[in-house]
Amino acid sequence: MAEELIIISLTDKAKQQIEAIVAAQDSDTKKGVRVGVIGGGCSGLSYKIDFDEKKDNDTVIELENAVVLIDPKSSIYLKDTVLDFEDGLKGKGFVFKNPNATNTCGCGESFSI
Repeated sequence: MAEELIIISLTDKAKQQIEAIVAAQDSDTKKGVRVGVIGGGCSGLSYKIDFDEKKDNDTVIELENAVVLIDPKSSIYLKDTVLDFEDGLKGKGFVFKNPNATNTCGCGESFSI
């Protein structure tokens, strides 16, 4: 049996938030939460989270009540990343803890490798 590749890990808070977001959407939708990397931002690459349908070659992470989708191109940049959700005094939102990032901008939303 082949070992399954784990691209990103999700903290309990991130899982709960993703499941809450999916629960608030139209129940007939077959979309998942897509976590990806796109070009742009202060440091060259930016994280992106949105709803999308599964595409060929996506890595699928199944949670109890939600699905996380990662495209093959993004998986290269997200390897070993931890996705967390913070809701403290500094703000509220998803936080990427990416050990591959060699440089990040002040806002934490863009990075370079």
